[in-house]
Amino acid sequence: MNDRFNAADPGIAGSAIDWFFHILPFEFGRYLVAAAGVYLLTRIFAAPLTGRKIRADSPKRAQMVREFRVSLRTSAIFALGGVISVMGSDAGVMKAYDDPARFGWGYFWLSIAALIVLHDAWFYWTHRLIHDPRLFRRLHRLHHKSHNPSPFTAYSFDVGEAAINAAFMPLTLLVLPVSEFAIFLFLAHMIIRNAVGHSGYELFPAWRSGRPVFDWLTTVTHHDLHHAQAGWNYGLYFTWWDRLMGTEHPLYHEKFAAAVGRPLDGSAVKALRSAQAQ
Repeated sequence: MNDRFNAADPGIAGSAIDWFFHILPFEFGRYLVAAAGVYLLTRIFAAPLTGRKIRADSPKRAQMVREFRVSLRTSAIFALGGVISVMGSDAGVMKAYDDPARFGWGYFWLSIAALIVLHDAWFYWTHRLIHDPRLFRRLHRLHHKSHNPSPFTAYSFDVGEAAINAAFMPLTLLVLPVSEFAIFLFLAHMIIRNAVGHSGYELFPAWRSGRPVFDWLTTVTHHDLHHAQAGWNYGLYFTWWDRLMGTEHPLYHEKFAAAVGRPLDGSAVKALRSAQAQ
């Protein structure tokens, strides 16, 4: 068992139940900080963000209460994934380690990048899978009940979907050595991107042309379109899987430009349509 956890509580070393209650506050806490933080920031800055609101209406209070309640269960399922990762590493089956400099700082940052890229692939393909009509009702319908999402939608998952998402880290740790601090930073990035992506405001920068500055990243509009029309835009962090597989919404760039108040001119629209047709 790693020294950091032993120092915190030597008595929980062999107990999955104790580990669960040790990890659960962290899992729920990161959700709460990110979701509530993004929600409050978009309310505090609602006036300057008015021109970047994607939809005219806002999520209802009852919806957000439901999302928050369901997210407690999702946090518990994620905590179970954490228990598997910690105890699996303690048993030598998985590869989490405590010293972030163990393999050098270059590897530390590379491992975070690898987690993000691998998680994006995992999310894209499992997300497409649970959109199969045979699985959607049981595994993904609850998330799409939030047709107009809020930051609290980030963890509003059916049990099966939460389990699929929770499985990513234990499976990755079977083959990839990652420090606990790198895992912490990855998980922070994941929930912040998730909460921002459901915020309802286009927070990503745009060129004067109306195109996204970072066109290889999924924007808020990109994921909002998925909630509006569920057959498009399955990606989590990056746009490349959607573009490679032809699942990016054909009007995405036009919708993004409208969300940032810079509608594409006729020539830009023609160029986009031409590129999409090829």
